[in-house]
Amino acid sequence: MDNMIQLSDSIELYARLAREWGSAEAGETLASARASLAQFLAALQTTPIDEAMRRREPDDLQAIRALRPKVENRMKTRPAPGILRDKLEAAMLCRFAGCTLGAIVEGWSIARMEAWADRIGDAFPPERYWSEAWSPHEVRYGMSEQQTYTEGRMRGVPVDDDVTYTLLGLLIVEKYGLNFTLEDVGKAWLEWLPMACTAEDIALKNLKKGIPASLAAERDNPYCQWIGAAIRSDPWAYIAAGWPEKAAELAWRDATLSHRRNGIYGEMYLAAAQAAAFAVDDARAALETGLQEIPEHCALAEDLRWALSTPARDWRHARRLVDERFSGMHSVHTNNNLCLVVYGLLLGGRDVTRVLGETVAMGLVNDCTAASAGSIIGAVSGKDAVPERWTRGFDRTVRSYLNGYPSFDLTDLTERFAKAGDGLW
Repeated sequence: MDNMIQLSDSIELYARLAREWGSAEAGETLASARASLAQFLAALQTTPIDEAMRRREPDDLQAIRALRPKVENRMKTRPAPGILRDKLEAAMLCRFAGCTLGAIVEGWSIARMEAWADRIGDAFPPERYWSEAWSPHEVRYGMSEQQTYTEGRMRGVPVDDDVTYTLLGLLIVEKYGLNFTLEDVGKAWLEWLPMACTAEDIALKNLKKGIPASLAAERDNPYCQWIGAAIRSDPWAYIAAGWPEKAAELAWRDATLSHRRNGIYGEMYLAAAQAAAFAVDDARAALETGLQEIPEHCALAEDLRWALSTPARDWRHARRLVDERFSGMHSVHTNNNLCLVVYGLLLGGRDVTRVLGETVAMGLVNDCTAASAGSIIGAVSGKDAVPERWTRGFDRTVRSYLNGYPSFDLTDLTERFAKAGDGLW
């Protein structure tokens, strides 16, 4: 795929060069190349798919549930109010910490992160927030300079889409209730979401064109199995804490706006695992429980079972294992990144700093993976297990780029999530 991108870029660049050198035929040649590429794209969009695989990977909720593993008693255990609030706050704190730690090195190679850590004198894997940012004054999401993601310069949780979608989920339930529909999610995006990336960007643009929410994920969307839905899992887990099946259902309603098949299952799986984390004693139990809520023989379930059963010596070895299994898969895909979430939690154990730091160190979409792992380790361990260095700079404030909501109070968020979930029980 990288060679295809390079080839396309080279065609464009040589056409420009030919025009600069006075070629009379460059424009015609380029037009012919574009027409040929358009034909190839159309052919790929209509190429036959594996129908047996398609039957194993439905998009409909009832069909998904019919293909889940058989489980005698599904978990449904809400923590007592005091424990719930403690775990809710810890899950959010660790999610925001993991996201903030990974945000300014998102997508970096291990070698680049190591070189940067060595240059600025930081430990690697990181044991606290980076002391410096590569581009300190670059503004992310139109609000937060990169230097505000570093230790000593942080004034509240900086903005990020991994943070913003957690907040957006809460607003959806507060406005539309626990029985919100896919159409309600679409209306919420149009009201509050000013920008998006990859599959979410496509879905948002489709909604603005008047395409129904039920079809917004299917028009011009090659990103429908990427990680964008999975990063939106957390609010449903916080609302349905201790009830993985319900968390997965809420996640399904959200995910189908922008994703299909394994993209949907990524959000359902993480929501279920994160909800289970409120009622179990270790991350592995939460990760295994999450598998109960997606089709048993879908690609994601098979990949997650592989990660859970394939030991890694350390975080470097884990990344090598993932690279070998997913050779050729895009770095922003759901399946490879969720396997890194699994490895980050298994290697880090009950040590919040190890979970966050080593998950970021493994790379790929490491703000997303560290945020997801953070939710689980926070919910499992509770607030007392979260070192102060990860929360000191938050100042009880969470920043957002949602329309009309520039910031949220962390204490208020905890209460609102707890209250939003009351109606389920």
